[in-house]
Amino acid sequence: MKAAEFRDMSLDQLDDQLLKLKKEQFNLRFQKASGQLENTSRVREVRRDIARVMTVARQKRAAGAKSA
Repeated sequence: MKAAEFRDMSLDQLDDQLLKLKKEQFNLRFQKASGQLENTSRVREVRRDIARVMTVARQKRAAGAKSA
């Protein structure tokens, strides 16, 4: 996903998305360890999506703290 798509989400949606991505990352690591991972590039994509979600969430929380 693109960062712009994450910016359109609320903080709750971002937290849900982060949880979903972390579960997927766990499953990909498990597949890699057991030799069943076919799409190795997905590991990188998920890791970067997690970073994007965390960055956007941090920016939104910082913006909310400034306005309060």
